[in-house]
Amino acid sequence: MNKPRSTATLTQLDIDAIVHGQYDDVFAVLGMHQNPCGSGLVVRVMLPRAQGVALIDCKSGRKLADLYCVHDDGLFEVVLSRRKHHFDYRFRVSYWQGDVDIDDPYRFLPSLDDSDLYLFGEGSQEQTYRWMGAHSKTLAGVAGVLFVVWAPVAKRVAVVGDFNSWDGRQHVMRKYPASGIWEIFIPAINNYAHYKYEILGSAGQLLPLKADPYAQSMQHPPETASRVILNETYDWSDGEWMAARPSTNPYAAPITIYEVNLGSWRRVPEQNNRFLSYRELADELIPYVLDLGFTHIQLMPISEYPFDGSWGYQPIGLYAPSIRFGNPDELKFFVDRCHRNGLGVLLDWVPGHFPTDIHGLANFDGSCLYEYMDLQKGFHPDWNTLIYNYGRCEVISYLLSNANYWLEEFHFDGLRVDAVASMLYLDYSRKDGEWSPNQYGGREHLEAIELLKTLNSRMYNNHPGILMIAEESTAWPGVSRPVDAGGLGFGFKWNMGWMNDTLRYIGREFIYRQYHQSELTFGIMYAWSENFILPLSHDEVVHGKGSLINKMPGDDWQKFANLRTFFAYMWAHPGKKLLFMGGEFAQYREWNHDRSLDWHLLAEHKHRGIQSLLRELNRLYRQWPALHGLDCDPAGFQWLQLDNHQHSILVWLRKGGEFDAPVVVLVNFTPQSHDGYRVGVPSHGEYQEILNTDSAEFGGSGASRQTSVFSEPVEWDGQPHSIAVSLPPLSALYLLYKHVSLNGPIA
Repeated sequence: MNKPRSTATLTQLDIDAIVHGQYDDVFAVLGMHQNPCGSGLVVRVMLPRAQGVALIDCKSGRKLADLYCVHDDGLFEVVLSRRKHHFDYRFRVSYWQGDVDIDDPYRFLPSLDDSDLYLFGEGSQEQTYRWMGAHSKTLAGVAGVLFVVWAPVAKRVAVVGDFNSWDGRQHVMRKYPASGIWEIFIPAINNYAHYKYEILGSAGQLLPLKADPYAQSMQHPPETASRVILNETYDWSDGEWMAARPSTNPYAAPITIYEVNLGSWRRVPEQNNRFLSYRELADELIPYVLDLGFTHIQLMPISEYPFDGSWGYQPIGLYAPSIRFGNPDELKFFVDRCHRNGLGVLLDWVPGHFPTDIHGLANFDGSCLYEYMDLQKGFHPDWNTLIYNYGRCEVISYLLSNANYWLEEFHFDGLRVDAVASMLYLDYSRKDGEWSPNQYGGREHLEAIELLKTLNSRMYNNHPGILMIAEESTAWPGVSRPVDAGGLGFGFKWNMGWMNDTLRYIGREFIYRQYHQSELTFGIMYAWSENFILPLSHDEVVHGKGSLINKMPGDDWQKFANLRTFFAYMWAHPGKKLLFMGGEFAQYREWNHDRSLDWHLLAEHKHRGIQSLLRELNRLYRQWPALHGLDCDPAGFQWLQLDNHQHSILVWLRKGGEFDAPVVVLVNFTPQSHDGYRVGVPSHGEYQEILNTDSAEFGGSGASRQTSVFSEPVEWDGQPHSIAVSLPPLSALYLLYKHVSLNGPIA
């Protein structure tokens, strides 16, 4: 190494600030500049651990000079007194392992677009992910990676990684003062290189290393670095699906959703219980869901999360598909395969809060940047998490861009937005004195409401045909109504009231059900106040709540019969359907995110019977428009019997369009059978049994199957005709009206 010497162009204070990573604007001193102390040019570089540095002319490849060591920590400088004009150069750096040629990041000009910066600061940028974070770029013929991060309060930001020995003095970034954005172009970064940001707060304090908020890949937890992804350009083959999607009408379409936690659907026990990859899931999960007849798969959150036990609901890398299952292109392969097989894919999305892990967004640049400073708005007491600052434009751009990212780059068919209720109310899960009212004195979180409206409006505009679904557990009006009609703009809302009522009823002993039949019927009173999805989600089979099968009363046979009846009741009830994995074959255990589903249970007929029933329910639901076409329209439903409390029997009619055959639905929620049970019907003709949950193929007794029944001119239930059926214990029947006039619509 050259002997350290003094420099006429830098003061000792400047030198100390540079080598200790405290200099405010290193782009003003590192790289090539006009010599402020005389004629010519001066070139400086900070290369810790370098033994020597030579300056190379890129055009000729000729060595021009050796740089002098200004400081032992790796600050080098040379004055080119005869050079007047800037030129392209490289460094030949000598390390103890040998020599290497590198391009100097400080010779490249700023490369960000002013319009992007403006829209980001305005809160209307929906494609921030295209330039924020780490992206492949070629500048002046040199290939490298452009790193961009928002940290307005920071005194200094540097990229650190395995390409610079995690030394924050080597790649200090350039600041755009007006926007608070920092950037640096670093040549010759390898694919999957690990990196973070080293940030000095406004007082010069060194913060914990931060993962990139816009990173599109991260290390496998518990490691926490971001990963560079270079030039992944997936070749999609779902053009037919994507072209058809905008013309679909989801409200009239059959929608049955299979909710999946990718880490525990199935594992590989003989290989240390590892996860299946996105590609393996494409080979195994997709055929399984297709065989069962579901229309959509819904993935629980896959944005990178540090703790498996959060199930993804405390994400750190909102833009990074979890590396637990593979790289971003492999996730795209999974979605592509779904589409080519006619399956939609929904993503659980978490814009309501984020964890306090020190490598994440919390106190990102030494200030409350992404979160509210006021803990009454910025801290979530239920989950010990932080709440996004929905009043900050740059945070809005971050969230809008993230929603758009999953829909645009990964072709997801919609987002299920988590914990919407927690976003809507300032007093959510807070006691008196723990929250402050809005400017009008109310409890509504006006900034969050505006975000949700903007989110839905923009995503539906950008991606016609998608589904925007709210998990909203209160009576907030108009959740699934258009924004211009005063609603929040979601397409659908989870019907949490229906879920709570029906699960409460289904867990009651048979003898007491006669006193609680309203728990099954009350949902019809508000069934069309929103566009509803009926959910039996993961939340209902954890934390001591018991699995679906173990919620049922009675002996083992009754439990299975009860579950079959419940599923048939649900599939014939107005509203789209969602079922969490494992419920389709009556898993006994509660869901455990650390292990596979209990697939061995399918060796038993009773478990296979539940699975067969779900397959048949999905087939019937898709085949007959009466069961789905008017899910969101009260014209599709008619009570025939709702007051037979003594026998816990309900009967109703599902109707489709004018020329669609209606279906009579009977459910018997007691172990008592009924021969010749009479039900009034509006139309004369034949009623064909298309489902009997007591069939032997589903695990039932198979004792009372009727192929069809014919109506009689006997008035009953206020109807001009009636039918008499055999109604088995703990069972449900679907009867399809078969008499269709050739001269007009069904009577």
